[in-house]
Amino acid sequence: MDEFADDDDEGREKRQAAFRNQYYPLNIWSEGIDYYFHSSSTRSVRSVFKKAAEAWQKDTCIDFRENSRAEHRVRVTVQTGCWSMIGRDGGEQDLSLGKDCDNIGTAAHEIGHAIGLLHTHSRHDRDNYVTLNTRNIQPGWMSEFAKESRARNENYGMPYDYGSIMHYPAYGPPSINGQPTMLPHDPAYMESLGSPLISFLELLIVNKHYGCTKICESARSSANCQMGGFPHPRDCSKCVCPSGYGGRLCNERPSGCGKVVEASSSPQTIVVEAGDRRAGQRFREDMTICNYWIKAPEGSKIEVKITEMPNGLATHGCQAWGVEIKTHSDPRFTGYRFCAEEDVGVTMVSKTNIVPVVIYNRYYITQVKIEYRIDVLLFCEPGISAGVTSSSYPLNEQFVRNHADSAEFT
Repeated sequence: MDEFADDDDEGREKRQAAFRNQYYPLNIWSEGIDYYFHSSSTRSVRSVFKKAAEAWQKDTCIDFRENSRAEHRVRVTVQTGCWSMIGRDGGEQDLSLGKDCDNIGTAAHEIGHAIGLLHTHSRHDRDNYVTLNTRNIQPGWMSEFAKESRARNENYGMPYDYGSIMHYPAYGPPSINGQPTMLPHDPAYMESLGSPLISFLELLIVNKHYGCTKICESARSSANCQMGGFPHPRDCSKCVCPSGYGGRLCNERPSGCGKVVEASSSPQTIVVEAGDRRAGQRFREDMTICNYWIKAPEGSKIEVKITEMPNGLATHGCQAWGVEIKTHSDPRFTGYRFCAEEDVGVTMVSKTNIVPVVIYNRYYITQVKIEYRIDVLLFCEPGISAGVTSSSYPLNEQFVRNHADSAEFT
């Protein structure tokens, strides 16, 4: 197993290793992941790590246990930057959540590496989906963008996932000049790169990599999952569902905040909202997620347009808040995500009669006004019909506070 090299620059990850190499399956945690906290771990680090571990555990068959005496274990520590080994290295191995790494999204990214996931933009087929701007990448970061070989990279037949939590943003610390380090071939995914949320497709990859999907294959009966979902390895009678879908079989709107609205041939509007006014204008540790469905009669397609996004703020990966609009025919894909005022006017046409709209937030409140109607021009090519132009910035909490004091409709 190749190790990462330490680096003196704060906040930097530096690693290169295989997802599935000649050591597989010895480099997976077949008995679950034991971990413990080094004395340097702050209360915040301990909290976000546990919540991120739970996010991976609840939809896989991988158990996480706090145990400092296990033969193979992860030591959670605070060193320079955010980093982890790839997979199980044997004995004790470190996972660092250093300065500005103490949030659930970053912790989930590093745990993803410990589980055995590579960066998504290192897939052997990445050149079909993103174009690297190597002139914009700092020399010390080039190894983070190295493309893996087919022999070392097993994707289990899963398509490329722009919304993966293991994908770098287009902007951020690796950039030497503030310009994008990579460009998605589908430009509407620009703001989706660098996601703060674990995606459905990477959950499916992990379940296949750890043999979790075989549990329900051998079960006497298992759920007949819809919308691309798969039987839950901890309860084969229910399903793990793509974002925007819920219920036992993935054929319902997820429970909780949000609602279902019916589209007609006349334009209508809906304000989708997520957040917590009671928490005030500060970053919360947990993400609030609300799910809306826009439905039309079977066989119809739906036109959706963003008409207002008060105090939207372009941050890489839409990490503080964002709205995800799912218009693909394959429900497993992460939808297009938007979080900037410049996104107002973006129009999409769905490929199906249901458009899930997922809005998420961990700073005060986010509201987005959406206009929708049944698409009367059924010959239109589904997807984005109006371009997106926005600037992106590394997530800086003070910057967000300065620009988001009233991110809601009045």
